[in-house]
Amino acid sequence: MPTLCSIEQAVERILRDIDGPIHLGLPLGLGKPNRWVNALYARIKQLPERQLTIYTALCLGRPRAAQGLQQRFLEPFVERIYGDYPELAFLADLHSDSLPANVRIEQFFLQPGSLLDSPPAQQDYISSNYSHVARDLNDKGLNLLAQLVAVDAQHPQHFSLSCNPDITLDLLPLLATRRAAGATILCLAQVHSALPYMAGAAQVPRETFDLQLLEEERSTLFSTPNMPVAVQDHCIGLHASTLVRDGGTLQIGIGAMGDALTAALLARQGDNPGYRALLAQLQGTAWAAEIAKTGGLAPFAAGLYGCSEMFVSGLLALAEAGVLRRAVYPELRVQQLALAGALDEQGRPYSVQALLDAGLAPAVDAPALAWLHASGLLAAQVQLAGDRLQLPDGLQVPAALSEPQTQQALQAHLRPAVGGVLLHGGFFLGPQAFYQRLRELDAAQLARFGMTGICFINELHGEEQLKRLQRRDARFINSAFTITLLGAGVADQLEDGRVLSGVGGQYNFVAQAHALHDARSILLLRSWRESAGQVSSNIVWEYGHVTIPRHLRDMVVTEYGIADLRGKTDAQVIEALLAISDSRFQLGLIEQAQRAGKLPRDFQLEPRFCDNRPERLQALRAEHPALFAEYPLGSDFSCEERELLRALNWLKSKFKLTELFELGKATLDAPAAQAFPRHVARMGLDEPAGLREELYQRLLLAGLQATAAR
Repeated sequence: MPTLCSIEQAVERILRDIDGPIHLGLPLGLGKPNRWVNALYARIKQLPERQLTIYTALCLGRPRAAQGLQQRFLEPFVERIYGDYPELAFLADLHSDSLPANVRIEQFFLQPGSLLDSPPAQQDYISSNYSHVARDLNDKGLNLLAQLVAVDAQHPQHFSLSCNPDITLDLLPLLATRRAAGATILCLAQVHSALPYMAGAAQVPRETFDLQLLEEERSTLFSTPNMPVAVQDHCIGLHASTLVRDGGTLQIGIGAMGDALTAALLARQGDNPGYRALLAQLQGTAWAAEIAKTGGLAPFAAGLYGCSEMFVSGLLALAEAGVLRRAVYPELRVQQLALAGALDEQGRPYSVQALLDAGLAPAVDAPALAWLHASGLLAAQVQLAGDRLQLPDGLQVPAALSEPQTQQALQAHLRPAVGGVLLHGGFFLGPQAFYQRLRELDAAQLARFGMTGICFINELHGEEQLKRLQRRDARFINSAFTITLLGAGVADQLEDGRVLSGVGGQYNFVAQAHALHDARSILLLRSWRESAGQVSSNIVWEYGHVTIPRHLRDMVVTEYGIADLRGKTDAQVIEALLAISDSRFQLGLIEQAQRAGKLPRDFQLEPRFCDNRPERLQALRAEHPALFAEYPLGSDFSCEERELLRALNWLKSKFKLTELFELGKATLDAPAAQAFPRHVARMGLDEPAGLREELYQRLLLAGLQATAAR
């Protein structure tokens, strides 16, 4: 069992037992014991002779805004949502480029966009596939691991790695090998009272850890509130939802496009007539062949299995709606029986004959009976008595499963297979309501969500035969911020070399989609963006960096449609991407491709793809408002805050030369503060002090009036 100690005692133990540089590994995202890390960091800052390197990813900090209306909106919201969440002390020093000389922070995934201007973060970024991180950290000599864990009174000898078994489970055997060879390695656990107890692979013996902090963490868990889903993202989600095949496998990521996809899948299940009517207007028949070949429009009769490195709140919503309900099993023969249709949704055999039809051998000897017991398919009370099976009531029947008498007698003793899960996830992160819903599930329900090591999810090797059976018709759906006309995807890094986020597992899933014969990789892309008042295309001729090389191109989805790029010639790829690009940029893209000799000089895009404009999509929202919910998965924002956010986004869109006149006129025509009393009070502008606050109030009122009808 681990040694119980205070935060300070644990710091002293580390400094005493680890002779030389400290190489500390912390989980990605939620699972960091921040208060203890801060205590260690504070001590190391006072000991310049000691070296500390921290290896981690996704260091979570509260959202911040510069002065002005954004700050007035954000600060009360942040205080309410994040409460007493203890931020990592080194994160502020990282942002201000003031880390001490004896400390380095090496990350393999950054909080998106937050560290673009941090030289130490950019210089010490590790570009590594998620599935390779454990290997890479072990090679760096990791000698200290620290993690938040969950406990349950029903499992007094175990901890749950809860939100972060992802890297830890992959690291532990590597660390054990080095320990056996004489290396000093310490593992520290701190219990967080709000983390749900995830069993299965995420459950580890307490002796896995050397130290356990006496202080149980009770602070607010960091959360990622759902943000508004715009029309552009809703249309992307609608198109992508048609490519998901019933009975298949689903992986999705975090963010508005992931929420939009979830909303579309929920509509496909719960409002199929409305869903089909909207798609008929959105798509026409342009992608009917791709949908028939790859996905479908019908509700989910068989359901989906989730295989996603990140367990997002949308996947839980899909499970609650009955979309995510195809269970998979950890034992190969049971999985084969499930795929053959012998088991119901709870994993219980429909009948003995169904098992035989699915390939189960009819003769029951001692090994066969032991397997039936171990797999959970047959009650343990059924035993062998010579060449017969003895039932709990004393009845004996032939041991041949093909015998009608045996089949009838065993029907009441068939049981659900053990270990069935609806989803495998490596880590979770989401809104507070997501954590609450997980905590409210009973143990049996929670066991249907299998948290496990990232190598199980992101790779095929290791139990490959089982994984191939589980991951049938997989749709690995990720996002990109740029796609080149030749099909390369950009998702992690800007052209100038600065890292926006990280590769994470995106390349893993793209490669996996090509390795599984019935899988597809689908990249979601907003076809255009607006920055500093300028509108530009996210489909470009070339870009100075790629995350997914063009030889792994597969499917791309924008708000305008679907491009199937697999196996296509360069000219066909270009034409497919032009068909889903914004029409404001199509002519320029065509000219670039023609200058490079990749399109014939007489090329013309089909007229039906030449009206790809936001106005057409906005009109669809007006016709189908129920399918364009602003917050389809719920919101942490109050009603006033949602309206304020809408107004602030409108104001942001007007700060460009072409629309300054419109903004000025709207400000002059803004209503009196009495028209929106709660909103101006929420922003602290009900009694403006000075010209600056008066201007803020007028701008805010103009934005509220402009967006009031939305």
